[in-house]
Amino acid sequence: MLVVMKAQATPEQIQAVCEYIEKLGFRAHPLPGAQRTAIGITGNKGEVDRGNLEELSGVAEVIRVSKAYKLASRDVKEEDTVIRFPGTDATIGGRDLAVIAGPCSIENRDQAFAIAEQVAAAGAQFFRGGAFKPRTSPYTFQGLGLEALRIMAEIRERYGLRIVTEALDNESLDLVAEWADVIQIGARNMQNFSLLKRTGRFRKPVLLKRGLSATLEEFLMSAEYIMSEGNYEVILCERGVRTFADHTRYTLDLSVVPAIQRLSHLPILVDPSHGTGKRDSVLPMARAAVAAGADGILVEVHNQPDKALSDGPQSIYPDQFVRLMDELQQIAPVVARHLPRGIHVTAAAG
Repeated sequence: MLVVMKAQATPEQIQAVCEYIEKLGFRAHPLPGAQRTAIGITGNKGEVDRGNLEELSGVAEVIRVSKAYKLASRDVKEEDTVIRFPGTDATIGGRDLAVIAGPCSIENRDQAFAIAEQVAAAGAQFFRGGAFKPRTSPYTFQGLGLEALRIMAEIRERYGLRIVTEALDNESLDLVAEWADVIQIGARNMQNFSLLKRTGRFRKPVLLKRGLSATLEEFLMSAEYIMSEGNYEVILCERGVRTFADHTRYTLDLSVVPAIQRLSHLPILVDPSHGTGKRDSVLPMARAAVAAGADGILVEVHNQPDKALSDGPQSIYPDQFVRLMDELQQIAPVVARHLPRGIHVTAAAG
């Protein structure tokens, strides 16, 4: 169910409706929009009695939401979600394209700072780097853990870049939530429902990657797990799915971008690095992603990819990243977007 408040409803009226819903034994999820606030109701097993809700002060109407992913649906919120980062002008969603760049893994301080300096100079606003790495083999590099998080915190302090890194389990989730600006949930954990629910209890943006074989509805239902716990700042990311094709590592499904945008208000990014697994495919597919309407890209950049401890073949060189930013800047206006080059820090940010 969805309670739609009147445009002139006061914060006190919205709070009163939320409290009434909670008294019924359900959970209220207020989602402010540009013109109105909608309050999603979860926890109900069937229809909620509309009569009393419709009589509450400030309520415009009560409507039924048919989709299983209620909170992620445009039925609940028509306007696109825009995620902002206090102290900066960086956003994910909206008119500005978000570019998240950096190495697959933080290997050491010198490597991380060298790459961060170059992607910041090229105009990225977000820095990605793995601290905890989910590897296919238990004998390959697993990440530096807390040391990597500390290195990335220094990078944020030095260059103003917002930090995106992956949490693998409850233990690493606590650390990532403490040190990073965006918690990433990787493809292998897309349906780790206990981890999704616990992530939803943090009030920090979450970047959720599509699972290797996940349908669009399964993808949105995973976002719903996070949102059902009260965290509505979810960023979706297409990173390729498994098919019969063998000319790339995965099949990058760009058709999911307009499909998601039709059904959901959540921003969606595209990861052409994992989606193709091949350096020479990253730039063309990144260009295609922006042309298809994606809200931004997540791309792996390494200064010495032939020596990288993980995902070297899909990491582009810093000079290729500069070229990519120049190309995206030309494509963006064609699809009514803007590519900010660099980040403006408006206040001290942690």
